[in-house]
Amino acid sequence: MRKLLKLLLPLVVLTVPASGFAQGLPTSQPNFLTIIREDVKPGRQAEHAKIEAGWPAAFEKTNSPNFYLGIESMTGPGEAWFLIPYESHAAEAEAMKREGDPALAPELERLSRADSELINGLRTIKLRARKELSHGAYPSLPQQRFFEVTIFRMRPGREAEFAAAAKAYGAGVARSGQGLSFRVYEVIAGMPGPAYFVFSSVTSYDEFDKMMAADEAVMKGFTPEDGQTFQKYSEGAVNTETHRFRLSPAMSYVPKEARAQDPAFWMPKK
Repeated sequence: MRKLLKLLLPLVVLTVPASGFAQGLPTSQPNFLTIIREDVKPGRQAEHAKIEAGWPAAFEKTNSPNFYLGIESMTGPGEAWFLIPYESHAAEAEAMKREGDPALAPELERLSRADSELINGLRTIKLRARKELSHGAYPSLPQQRFFEVTIFRMRPGREAEFAAAAKAYGAGVARSGQGLSFRVYEVIAGMPGPAYFVFSSVTSYDEFDKMMAADEAVMKGFTPEDGQTFQKYSEGAVNTETHRFRLSPAMSYVPKEARAQDPAFWMPKK
């Protein structure tokens, strides 16, 4: 299954041009996103990264058009996430057809066996974009370096409360002029629901200071009606979980044009 999913790689973290996957990294929020979460064994992160670097090399050798991002956890469990965007299930089905490519399959099988020695397990999660709940400009993916992902879990039947709260927060961002940007996805398979993933990213770690300050400014501008909306949300919420990640250039498969934007990062001298 892992080999199949990594053959579907058309990431982070989080979009795809309307004209298709072959033209580069996404520039707007994709309709669907697959996350492969690998639980890396303690003390084996460096070995794992070396094995994962083999996947992009294999895809590039066969000129695969299906790009993705690999990110490594900085908080919580030691995990590696692979972010794989799609425009539709039909596009995903087309990617599946490449699984039997005789120039690619043997190498991916070898990498899968090597990888299995370094991880405790993996989980694959399917997400659907909630573009009406997202806010702000989509980032230039080749320039992003760190990601923050918050998972919101709701009680069954309380999805409307989350949607209302997300819209109220987005409206508050617009009023404040803080310029915060985030993408919202809803879980459709792979973990208990209802649940939502909210992605944001920065080009340097110190920008999280600005993000936190902007969030506080937004909250100070909430109206009494906003307060009622968030109260209803809290009554329907189970919990939230926020994690931060660093982008791994070695574990990501991106176009040559993207790597050329920052060669020192994407192609460091060994």
